[in-house]
Amino acid sequence: MTINHLTLQEPTTDTRLSASKTDAAASVSLEAHGLDRQLEAVLMVADEPQGLVHLATAVGRPISDVAASVARLVADFNGVAGPDGTRTIRRGFELREVAGGWRIYVRATHDELVTDFVLTQNPSRLSQAALETLAVIAYKQPISRGQVASIRAVNVDSVVRTLLGRGLVIETFTDSETGAINYATTDLLLTQLGINSLDELPHLSPLLDGGTDGFEDLL
Repeated sequence: MTINHLTLQEPTTDTRLSASKTDAAASVSLEAHGLDRQLEAVLMVADEPQGLVHLATAVGRPISDVAASVARLVADFNGVAGPDGTRTIRRGFELREVAGGWRIYVRATHDELVTDFVLTQNPSRLSQAALETLAVIAYKQPISRGQVASIRAVNVDSVVRTLLGRGLVIETFTDSETGAINYATTDLLLTQLGINSLDELPHLSPLLDGGTDGFEDLL
């Protein structure tokens, strides 16, 4: 009886190097994917454009890695084909560079839909905190979030985001020195209040009981 012997060959050097490169590429890909998701999470809650240095500090990674990740996110959200030829679905939002930083915005093609939803389909009443913040912006505009927070002595990030979503305030300009976004009220506020201009807002003196801090120039 004849027994056929199988000959097992040791992997060649080229084979081992190829496998090593494949493993390394897979490791880099997973690391990049993780960084993309970290930045995506940070940008989803950011109220103001975030610079690369700030983002790199937040995730503890080199600026070059963060810049590459931001570029991948832009392409991903826009539905642009990646290096491997795969194409994602174009999202209803985009990652836009504004005032030297990056921030997620509703895509312009959906502005009307989102505005209609916020103003008519989601008409819940404003909280007391939102009303107070809106009053500060109305009387002190243009004003930054930091200045509003200083007057109210509380954090106003989420409240300002609510007012932006309701279309009651808008971003007017970014301070060239501090990078802070300044806000002002919109015509929608005038419509809601039933007045023609901000000059018709009531004077504060009769409404304040000694608590005039932050409003001295308006009394």
